[in-house]
Amino acid sequence: MYALLFNLLFRRLDPERAHHLAFGWIRRAARVPVLRTLLAALLAARRPELRTTAFGREMPGPFGLAAGFDKNATGIDGLAMLGFDHVEIGTVTGEPQPGNPAPRLFRLAVDRALINRMGFNNDGSAAVAARLAARAAARRGRPGVTLGVNIGKTKTVPEDTAVADYVTSTERLAAHADYLVVNVSSPNTPGLRNLQATEQLRPLLTAVREAADRTVPGRRVPLLVKIAPDLADEDVDAVADLAVDLGLDGIIATNTTIARDGLGLRTRRDLVESIGAGGLSGAPLKARSLEVLRRLYARVGDRVTLVGVGGVETADDVWERVLAGATLVQGYSAFVYQGPLWCRRVHRGLAARLAASPYATLADAVGADTRKAAA
Repeated sequence: MYALLFNLLFRRLDPERAHHLAFGWIRRAARVPVLRTLLAALLAARRPELRTTAFGREMPGPFGLAAGFDKNATGIDGLAMLGFDHVEIGTVTGEPQPGNPAPRLFRLAVDRALINRMGFNNDGSAAVAARLAARAAARRGRPGVTLGVNIGKTKTVPEDTAVADYVTSTERLAAHADYLVVNVSSPNTPGLRNLQATEQLRPLLTAVREAADRTVPGRRVPLLVKIAPDLADEDVDAVADLAVDLGLDGIIATNTTIARDGLGLRTRRDLVESIGAGGLSGAPLKARSLEVLRRLYARVGDRVTLVGVGGVETADDVWERVLAGATLVQGYSAFVYQGPLWCRRVHRGLAARLAASPYATLADAVGADTRKAAA
């Protein structure tokens, strides 16, 4: 049914317009209590064997929605209704910004991929913090889906004052986050990826950690960093070592890629070139993202929680990331192509793979293949 809807409607629409249309339907459905309950029962049925603990929180499973879909925290509960075990909002910047000029989101349908140069379009950390505070008040303490908050640099802020910009967002948002992500790996903000260099990343992460502790003194807000797949292997190692040294809670591997060659793209080269700059996500990113994840786990083991993302489409992909070292796994681009039944299919398939494995729990399976390869 969704494939037919995609081909008849969404595929004919500008990708960004299609996103807003579909997300609007999700939000509207979540506002109708009876419909929300029925959809959650159909799409978000829980499987006890998939329960996962990460960052001190117990989640119904390991599979979540990556940042980028809900930039402004407007549809968290609707996304949970679809079955995501955690939802990461953002990227949120210190100041509101419109992002890059449209068109800025493109489909490579034959490759099940996207190219985006959105440019961190968002309402800014003050507005998003107010929205999260209102949501918390409306829930009256009732537990909800695990919420990650992804923060980035405002485009107009120079690199030499980027730390202060991240600190501002941290001070506004940390109290509302179950975990906080420092995004230094989007290719669509000039100079941002330079912050992945450890000599710049260390003071940035230190300042964000201190700001989170100062703002939320009664609770340690887990802090993660999200890295690019385009880092050289020695730079991946350096980030891993820095994470251990700083006591970082997690690393998300990986963001989108600026590469076009070596990905096995089937879309005509001239069409890809006509799209221009931007980060590529989806199926073609699968191999490199998995390679970075394995390298990180071989380096940090269980000392840092790893989140695998990039080219994740199926239950097999999620299972492969778990065996490689990921405690949590995220997806985004495949949501565009697979629709609202995606989580249900992933959970069903993942439960079957766990049952057929020698592992009693998902936690037992984390990193098993990487450990075997190193033995």
